[in-house]
Amino acid sequence: MITRYLLPLPKLKSPGVAYHVGSCPPFLHQLSYHHRRPAKLRPSFWAPPPLPRSRPCGLAIASSDFCQVFGPGDAVGMTQSAASPPTTRLGSNLMTHGVKSPPLASALMIKTIIPLLFVGFLAWILQPIRPPPPRICGSPGGPPITGPRIKLRDGRHLAYKEHGVSKELARYKVVLVHGFGSSRHEAEIATAEAVQELGIYFVSFDRPGYGESDPDPKRSFRSLALDIEELADQLELRSKFYVIGFSMGGQVVWGCLKYISHRVAGAALVCPVINYWWPGFPSNLSTEAYYQQLPQDQWALRVAHYTPWLTYWWNTQKLFPSSSVISGRPKLSRRDLEIISKLADRQSQTEYVTQQGEFESFHRDMIVGFGKVEFDPMDLKNPFADAEGSVHLWHGDEDGLVPVVLQRYIAEKLPWIRYHEIPNAGHLLVLDNKEAILKELFTV
Repeated sequence: MITRYLLPLPKLKSPGVAYHVGSCPPFLHQLSYHHRRPAKLRPSFWAPPPLPRSRPCGLAIASSDFCQVFGPGDAVGMTQSAASPPTTRLGSNLMTHGVKSPPLASALMIKTIIPLLFVGFLAWILQPIRPPPPRICGSPGGPPITGPRIKLRDGRHLAYKEHGVSKELARYKVVLVHGFGSSRHEAEIATAEAVQELGIYFVSFDRPGYGESDPDPKRSFRSLALDIEELADQLELRSKFYVIGFSMGGQVVWGCLKYISHRVAGAALVCPVINYWWPGFPSNLSTEAYYQQLPQDQWALRVAHYTPWLTYWWNTQKLFPSSSVISGRPKLSRRDLEIISKLADRQSQTEYVTQQGEFESFHRDMIVGFGKVEFDPMDLKNPFADAEGSVHLWHGDEDGLVPVVLQRYIAEKLPWIRYHEIPNAGHLLVLDNKEAILKELFTV
C-alpha cells in the first residue's frame, strides 16, 4: 500500500491549481498544494480526484534521473505500459498547453538529492576512519591461543612467556616490556651463559592488543603499570621485581615508576620513546627535536596527538605518506642497518604482532604514546632515595627515531637517573649491550 501525504502551500494567485506527485519514496509522497487555509501534514490512502482537462491543472515530475536514483517504478507521477514509453496522467495536459514546471519542482529535486549526496559523501569519508573490530584471540574466527595467559582484573587476558632460570632458583626476577612492533617472543636480553651465571628469571608479555593479549580500549600508562603488577602477583614474583623496557616499552617503565614504584626493585629504559608534548621540555628544544623526524612521522605524530580519532585513517590511507615505522621505512643509523642485515634470516613477527588488528596494536601505541599527556616523567621523584635500587637510561647518540638531545635533557633534569649514552649507536643498541645493561641494573 502506498501512503500519500497532503501538504498545503500558502495562498496562490491562480485558485484551483494543484500539484500532484504520485508513486514515489516515502519522503516524496503525494503533495497537494491548495490555495485555502494550510492544513497539517496528514496521510491520505485515497488517490487524488481526476483533474479537468479544460485547462492546465497540474504538474507531474517524471524524470529518468529520478528513475536512476530511486529505481524503476519509483518515478514521480509515472504510469507505464508495455506498449508505450513512460508517461504521466498530467503529461498530455502539460505538453498540450505548454505549461512549464514551476521553480518548486527544481527546488524539490535539489532539496532531496543534495542530502542524499551529502550522506553518501559522509559514509565514504567515515567508513575508512572507523577501524574494524579486533579479532580477539580464542573467539570464533579469531586467532588461536598458543601460550599461557592470565586473566586480569577487568576480564582481559594477558599472554606471557617465561625465560631463564626457574623462579625458585632466581636471584633476580625481571619483567621485560617489548617495544613497538615486537612481542613476548622477542626478548633476547642476554646470552644463556650470562643468564645462568647471574641467576636471572625473565617474564615477557604481549602488551594489550599485541599477539595474544586482549586489546584494551582504555589503555593508558596507569593501566599498563597495573597489568604488570597483576602479572607479577599471579606469577608470584614476590614483593619487588625489576623492569626493563625497550623503545615504546620504555614509556611503560616510566609508568611503572609513576604508579607502582613501591613494587620496582630497579628499572632500565633502553632508547625509550618520548612524547614531544611533555611540558617539562623547553619549547625550543622539543620543537628542534620534533623537526629532526622524517616529514611523514611529523604528520603521523600530529594526527595522533591532536586528532587521535583519525589515527587509523591516516596510517591506512594512500593519499599521504603514513608513519615510517609502520610502513617499514624508519630512519635508522648505520649501525642499526648493520644489525638488521645480520638478523635478515629471522622470521618476521609482524603477522603475529598484528593478528588482532593494527589499530589495537600499532595505532593504539601511537595514541597512548603521543596523545594527551597523562603525566610528565620529569616531575617524578627518586623512587630509590634509600639507595636500595637504581634507574638507568640507555641511549645511542645516532638514534634516528628518538633524538638524543631530549634524553640528555631528561638526565639533567633528573639527577638520580644513571644515564648511559653509547657513541655511534642507534635505536637497536640493546643488541650490542645486553650484558652491560643487566650488570648495571643489578649493581646498586
